[in-house]
Amino acid sequence: MIKLIAFDIDGTLNNSNHEISIKTKEVIMEAQRKGIIVVLASGRPESGLVDSARALDLKNNRGVLISYNGSKAIDLESGCEIYNEFLDIHDAKAVLEHMKKFNVKPMIYDGEYIVVNNVYDNYVNYNGGFNVIEFEARQGHYLLKEARDMTQYVDFPINKILTAGDPEYLEAHYKEMMEPFKDRLNCTFTARFYFEFMRKDINKGKALAKIAEFFGFERDEIAAFGDASNDIEMLEYAGHGVAMGNAFDSVKEVADYVTLSNDEDGIVHAFKNYLHII
Repeated sequence: MIKLIAFDIDGTLNNSNHEISIKTKEVIMEAQRKGIIVVLASGRPESGLVDSARALDLKNNRGVLISYNGSKAIDLESGCEIYNEFLDIHDAKAVLEHMKKFNVKPMIYDGEYIVVNNVYDNYVNYNGGFNVIEFEARQGHYLLKEARDMTQYVDFPINKILTAGDPEYLEAHYKEMMEPFKDRLNCTFTARFYFEFMRKDINKGKALAKIAEFFGFERDEIAAFGDASNDIEMLEYAGHGVAMGNAFDSVKEVADYVTLSNDEDGIVHAFKNYLHII
């Protein structure tokens, strides 16, 4: 019997318009009425999950937020942190220094701000092109701040470093970007235009294991939905791992079930035809 379901947000819970469809919302609300706990597990910072959590009324349904790709988790009912694990400051500085060699846009989070090198250097060529800095700031309700040298700016604990770039460029250069850190950090794609750096032992799968322990659930009582590389460990941990139809091939390979895409109400399809929740 499924007791907990974890959802990635972008590319999974949200459709291409960055919205939860009416049908998807309906089935998730029905699952919660049946007592199933819903977890939002995202690469986004906590503030970037608030709107989705509110739309699904998670606070009144024992919901949990996993943010920063698994480095932080909050129990919404009590408001308490289940855990919060940071990137080492020396590693953060080393990553930011190394990123100066590449045509990417690093971003870090500092309180109510996203810190970038140049707010006007904001374009990525994805789906016709868009302002990626504005996108990241608005979805997380952040203000923007510039730093001439982000390596020098970072003197406080951070959960992750986000880099944005054209998908073709990232695909061609991500191995060089991660080379100095591949043995001591978790370096992963979270979207085709995002490549991120976190502590080595941080991922959504580890986070989901901590949540399972918190509630006292077994793996076969847990389902997880995802589409990107940073969802792989989560789908592997869950007893029922579901890849969206739009997922990376690497995600589909580890999934127990591949559903329809996020634009085809893939969550609804899996609820009916695989998990048999509705």
